[in-house]
Amino acid sequence: MAPEALLRRLQWRVVRRLDGRVQGDYRTLFRGSGLDFTDLREYEAGDDLRHIDWNVTARMDTPYVREYVEDREVTAWLLLDRSASMGFGPVDRQKSLVLTEIAMTIGHLLSRGGNRLAAVLLDDGLHTIPPGQGRNQVLRIARALLDPPAEPSGHTTTDLGTLLRAGLGVARRRSLVIVVSDFISTPGWEQPLSLLARRHDVVALQVVDPRESELPDVGAVYVEDAETGEQIFVDTSDPVFRARLTEAAEQRQEELVGAARRAGTDLFQVSTDDDLVRALARISELRRQRRR
Repeated sequence: MAPEALLRRLQWRVVRRLDGRVQGDYRTLFRGSGLDFTDLREYEAGDDLRHIDWNVTARMDTPYVREYVEDREVTAWLLLDRSASMGFGPVDRQKSLVLTEIAMTIGHLLSRGGNRLAAVLLDDGLHTIPPGQGRNQVLRIARALLDPPAEPSGHTTTDLGTLLRAGLGVARRRSLVIVVSDFISTPGWEQPLSLLARRHDVVALQVVDPRESELPDVGAVYVEDAETGEQIFVDTSDPVFRARLTEAAEQRQEELVGAARRAGTDLFQVSTDDDLVRALARISELRRQRRR
């Protein structure tokens, strides 16, 4: 599908419905606290501990927190994982398509308020799209996402840390950073995510497909790892195997959620089966609840 056609479809099927479900300025939907320091006040239950001013707290012997006001405009960096594992899912709705729809929808919502939008794409290498404004910038990112990803030079597992470190390098002023990935990666991405969360307002979105944890019962089949090319022969009719697969997937998800929280951010899931409007409205509401 051409970028213009996809954007029009998303405006009609997603953005219009979000307009009716989500209240408030769209530039605040995916943002946490404001950016500019304005005042100090005594700590109240539920305040973000990261905003405690420890110097004033030590002098006054009472916890004080910094208050912030939001900038009129924000620069949003989309860190987008286009690795081989993102090609998994139904033929008409693979994880890569969901990533594209998320990026274009959020980009369009933010650009309507005059905010600047930029992106870093990870496939066999890194592709950076510098900050820009307006519909043309959304389409520029869309064209890059709709182009087939570069063929990997060899069978390697994704290193998500490469994408996150690239984000650290290009997002110098405090920004909104939205990471979209399936988080299937070699270890080590937690530290750069933690550094990003300290400097920026980070939203981590995990794109998943139910079939990654619940194989359909189709008998004995070969299953291939999209990134390493490794093949194994499995019997999907075996209830013990299916139970072990589900248990392993649940354990991995718990570990991912815990790692993201230790890095300073929540991990929100969007499934290939999800209605995108409901998914984004749910994430927005969860972030509002966290801020309260």
